Amino acid sequence: MKKLLKLTLLIGVLGLSLCRQVSVAAKTEVVVATDSDTAPFTFKDESRFTGYDIDVLRAVFQNQKDYQLTFETVPFSSILTGLDAGLYQLAANNFNYSSERAAKYLYSTPISKSNYAIASQDGYASLTELSGKSTSAYTGANYTKVLEDWNQANPDKEPIEINYVANSVPLAQRLQDVESGKIDFILFDAISLQTLSQDQGIDVTIKTVTDQVGTDKDGLEYFLFAKDKEGKTLQAFVNQRLAILEKNGVLQKLSRQYFGDDFVTPIKKK
Repeated sequence: MKKLLKLTLLIGVLGLSLCRQVSVAAKTEVVVATDSDTAPFTFKDESRFTGYDIDVLRAVFQNQKDYQLTFETVPFSSILTGLDAGLYQLAANNFNYSSERAAKYLYSTPISKSNYAIASQDGYASLTELSGKSTSAYTGANYTKVLEDWNQANPDKEPIEINYVANSVPLAQRLQDVESGKIDFILFDAISLQTLSQDQGIDVTIKTVTDQVGTDKDGLEYFLFAKDKEGKTLQAFVNQRLAILEKNGVLQKLSRQYFGDDFVTPIKKK
């Protein structure tokens, strides 16, 4: 009788263990690609992933049973190619909108809105003032395209000198190049420029761009997904949760924590 009771208990324990394993296995893993080097959106605090984008995703996936969230540090230039290859299911790296990307990837609803800004020693605030001036820029970035488009649209003016640098060159290093006079300016988003210059004590002047640049999507930040069936399902889930987080004030709270102000409410809802 005792042997039978022990056997019954053992079967029960094994059954419970198996159920737990099946439950864990049933969760779909979502690997998030991020370069961990674009503060305050994504960075590392020692070994811990952190930043606005990262904590927004933690809030999105909190208290749900369908997904297992994992973060992976990836060079910026490899994030989208990894998304193409199915290595990652979501990209989080202060991504802005572009029609070229929209043709290949799915976008989340916007999670923040920051203005274009210029960091310089001379307080430049318009693109015309950048004529004949030098900068460093990442190939394919939205900010780079703004400068390229200005050069193309103004053949009668001295072109902006664009020095293309690897995506691995940190923004902080580029800001230090402005401070030292190696280059004349950087065009980037206001949040990143203000945060880095303050945190690292880099002495530059930051001005919001006065020109009407791009479309109403400019300055908006998004998560990206693969443009396939799984990506559409994940996009729908994330967007649903983002709407809840915006409504209950979580996004605004995280914005103030990482950016020092509310960069969520200014987003124009369509």
